[in-house]
Amino acid sequence: MPVKQKNPRSPGTRFQVCDTFEDITKFSPEKSLIVSLKKNGGRGFKGRISMRHIGGGSRQMYRLIDFKRNKDNVKAKVLGIEYDPNRNVRIALVQYDDSEKRYILAPLNLNVGDVIESGPEVEIEKGNCLPMRNIPVGTVIHNVELQKGRGGQMGRAAGAAISILGKEGEYAILKMPSGEQRLVHLDCRATIGQLGNLDAKNVVLGKAGRKRHLGRRPEVRGVAMNPCDHPHGGGEGKSGIGRVHPVSKWGQPSLGYKTRIGKRRSDRFILTRRK
Repeated sequence: MPVKQKNPRSPGTRFQVCDTFEDITKFSPEKSLIVSLKKNGGRGFKGRISMRHIGGGSRQMYRLIDFKRNKDNVKAKVLGIEYDPNRNVRIALVQYDDSEKRYILAPLNLNVGDVIESGPEVEIEKGNCLPMRNIPVGTVIHNVELQKGRGGQMGRAAGAAISILGKEGEYAILKMPSGEQRLVHLDCRATIGQLGNLDAKNVVLGKAGRKRHLGRRPEVRGVAMNPCDHPHGGGEGKSGIGRVHPVSKWGQPSLGYKTRIGKRRSDRFILTRRK
């Protein structure tokens, strides 16, 4: 996905770097695979804000993505590559030989007319999904399951590439895009190839309005607040935070402080953490 630098004809386009959408081949979604999204403004089931700075934004329809890829031994043909407003990676509309249509995450260099397949015995080609037991060491994969049959949970962002470093007993050693190394059971499925839209990280919104279109409200610095509103607030003029380490709005350390609650069951599968 190439990006382009806008000409500075207005303050909003002076630093704007936008997507050219050259890889998009289908511009309207499949109506049978979309559902409406209800906005909650960052509030949980109790009506309290659990995620700040969320609200507004353009109306979006959610595309139902097939993360499980459990339709085995039935070939599917790629009908088109589409834009998904709910994620930064492209999605591909595929049609199986029995005429069923599904959305999948589009790997790099997946083109219209390509044929993909799922199952334990399929070939090692981009877009094919199979258990890691049958994937050779050194293969680049994405959309990896954490638990068998649950559907892919890891490696779903634009440009994501997970490497299989080795196999030990009933587990595969995976290197995540963050640098973390962890064990995943060999019966868990993964999709071959690296995800596309590699230049998504190079996009620069350029103006506040584009962030509001995405549903993100303004964020105010703590040092610009009053002491009653934030621990960093107060002071005459432009002053520092007034303490050794920066903290969150509720006084919790915000640099290098571990917020993981208790011991998780998946902790024992982590070999090397990302930090």
